[in-house]
Amino acid sequence: MSVLAWIFLGLIAGFIASKIVNRTGSGLLLDIVLGIVGAMIGGWIMTNLGEAGVTGFNLYSMLVAVLGAVVLLVVVHLIRRVV
Repeated sequence: MSVLAWIFLGLIAGFIASKIVNRTGSGLLLDIVLGIVGAMIGGWIMTNLGEAGVTGFNLYSMLVAVLGAVVLLVVVHLIRRVV
């Protein structure tokens, strides 16, 4: 995927994940980073489950990215709670 597609996918996935976990967005830049890292985490999770990871700019990839971003946010919240 092109860099702009990754940024756009990251923005949408990060925003959706922030709304699911925090009930608010995290800001433009943080949502983009959250979504891109979430896409990598979601792709890794799905690959280990025997499924395809992020395959391009489509609905399946968006769901994988949101899944990874939600996992990332939950782990970050758990770590903050412990520390």
